[in-house]
Amino acid sequence: MKKGIIFVLLCAFWPTVHASAQKFGYVDSEFIFSKMPEYQKALGEIDKFTDKWSKDIQDKYADIEKQQRAYQAEEILLTDDMKRDRQRSLSEKEREAREYNNKVFGYEGMLYQKKKELMKAPMDLVSRAIEKISLQKKLDFMFDKASDFVMLYTNPRHDYTEYVMEELGLDMNAKPGKPSNVAGAAPNPAGSSTDNKPTTKQ
Repeated sequence: MKKGIIFVLLCAFWPTVHASAQKFGYVDSEFIFSKMPEYQKALGEIDKFTDKWSKDIQDKYADIEKQQRAYQAEEILLTDDMKRDRQRSLSEKEREAREYNNKVFGYEGMLYQKKKELMKAPMDLVSRAIEKISLQKKLDFMFDKASDFVMLYTNPRHDYTEYVMEELGLDMNAKPGKPSNVAGAAPNPAGSSTDNKPTTKQ
């Protein structure tokens, strides 16, 4: 799920700056999302819809199986016309079940749309925070360490994850999805580990 929504934010705020002077940074959006209560809540809602729709489909197939067993038990007593009607009814129900399954879990189906809807709010929060930090730190490029963009080596001095989390009011050490203890408080670099926090860029 996460890989489906993790993104690479590529910003070019000062296109006239020479390539040698361009500044870049990266964040770990997967780590950020893991600390966001809004994201965890969205995952929980998605799970509820998935379970509900899965049960609906299972119930449809269970009903079809029940009717098939009833038909097999009564088949010897039915006329040819009655058999054709029952077989047609069963085929129609099977077709409806397949179509509903595809409607829910198929390409860009109901589940996909629900994920897109529920994930929009937390993703927008992170996106705005990344853009704000990029502007504050005068970065030309911001990459996502958690995306499919392969980063073979990352220097911690370019890691802006903690800045983004501070902007979102999230605690680096909080348990995944738990409310932050620093929400609404001003960033406190002095109380943070200097090993993980980027150094001041020139």
